[in-house]
Amino acid sequence: MALTIGDYLIRRLLDYGMKDIFGIPGDFVLQFYGDLEASPIRVIGCTREDNAGYAADGYARIHGIGGVCVTYCVGGLSVCNSVAGAFAEKSPVVVITGSPGVEERRSNPLLHHRVREFSTQREVFEKITIASTVLDDALTACREIDRCLEACVRFKRPVYIELPRDMIKVRCPYEHVPHTQVVKSDKSALKEALVEAGEMLAKAERPIILAGVEMHRFGLADELIHFAEKFEIPISATLLGKSVISEKHPLFIGIYEGAMCRESVRKYVEQSDCIVMLGTYMTDIDMGIFTAELDTSKTIYVTSETLKISHHHFHDILVSDFVKGLSKLDVKIKQRELPKKPKPVPKFVAVPETAVTSARLFARINELLDEKMVVVADVGDCLFGAADLTIYRDTEFLSPAYYTSMGFAIPAALGVQVARKDLRPIVLVGDGAFQMTCLELSTILRHNFNPIVIVLNNKGYTTERFIQDGPFNDILNWNYHRLPDLLGGGWGFEIRTEGELDQALHAAVNNKETFCLLNVHLDPFDVSPALKRLGERLAQHM
Repeated sequence: MALTIGDYLIRRLLDYGMKDIFGIPGDFVLQFYGDLEASPIRVIGCTREDNAGYAADGYARIHGIGGVCVTYCVGGLSVCNSVAGAFAEKSPVVVITGSPGVEERRSNPLLHHRVREFSTQREVFEKITIASTVLDDALTACREIDRCLEACVRFKRPVYIELPRDMIKVRCPYEHVPHTQVVKSDKSALKEALVEAGEMLAKAERPIILAGVEMHRFGLADELIHFAEKFEIPISATLLGKSVISEKHPLFIGIYEGAMCRESVRKYVEQSDCIVMLGTYMTDIDMGIFTAELDTSKTIYVTSETLKISHHHFHDILVSDFVKGLSKLDVKIKQRELPKKPKPVPKFVAVPETAVTSARLFARINELLDEKMVVVADVGDCLFGAADLTIYRDTEFLSPAYYTSMGFAIPAALGVQVARKDLRPIVLVGDGAFQMTCLELSTILRHNFNPIVIVLNNKGYTTERFIQDGPFNDILNWNYHRLPDLLGGGWGFEIRTEGELDQALHAAVNNKETFCLLNVHLDPFDVSPALKRLGERLAQHM
């Protein structure tokens, strides 16, 4: 017997490996929630729809595909911002929303949640998804589900599936056999591109790989490392691509972000005569607010959307085929001296009565990290400061470093631990961003997860103070460490000195049972070394 449309959608989600889905129920999607509860897919209820979207994004970055299920318009439009971030940063999230039934739309009634036309929500999502559909026809529903899910995985971007409530239990009129389209590179174009890349590498005196986020998304980290090791080419990474390679790897030289990165990294990358940019987005943040000085005539630049070698453009080449092809090149690379590794950072020794500074906070966090921790950084100076943290394995650093939507980190940490409970998130979040999405700690508590949440409490939006100061950057100072009292669980710590920081982190690491919340008081104008470097560089041009 053919499956219902709702059951077919669930079956295909399972086929693609989705084990969990985030969301908030509502009357237009309640029937489908019932189907989900009866299926192997675990439903994680969140406190807000946008948080559910961030959680699905975090889950997708770890697991490979994520999902969020919400009701019509009030749910769907609430999740738009987090889905937009997933689109911008190539995170494969499936958005499922309920909607009014096909039959009840015929007389054009003013149903609750409706905005203008019944199609308004879908039209909004068409701008922030790679594929979208409304399952309003039983004849095409299965094919449409397959089309959207295939696009989600192929392009690593969100898709939108709208499920009218009177179609959920409708049976497909025939047994549908999924068909996956096989996409291949143009062989002659691929060969020509690899030959030209090989010639550029063979001539290079000082090549460098600048790795980006797509090496994460398309599962190409191993091919990247194989290529680098075969030809002994140093590797740098962008902030969005941070942790694409273990930062303990002998070829890794550091994060490149224009004027914001360490001077030794900036000089090595910018003075290279062959920059191999693999899956790199040239965003303003990744390029240090456009302080990067990269000679495009000396670049091999490949993403899932473009391939350019010097000034030559190539088409119809898959990023996976090109990256794999690089490691198979038969070219001789000139012998050269590899860049010196930075001197080991001295062991952090707390000065107990000294007030905590941003630089000292990140130095202490760096000692805390190990192979079972994943850093989730929110927007602001917590993100820029985290650039210098040493990440031990790949996929252990998550941030919204391109879209830069405040409030990402806490719900994304929820998504991380739903996907991998063995990973413990270290959440770095400013007080402003914390106030936006902090109640997702309620869901974290409900499911017995144990992130360590570090609130950089500088009494407002310090990164924006750095751009233009004013009272609009100030916010009410909460007793953040008291939030566990409100929620009825978790540990809270108030921290003003290095001694208190050391004690709190020691206690938090040893508490494996629940979340820990550290309220770290910082001077409102204290910024990380990375932000200071940017300011000093920009000042030279003003």
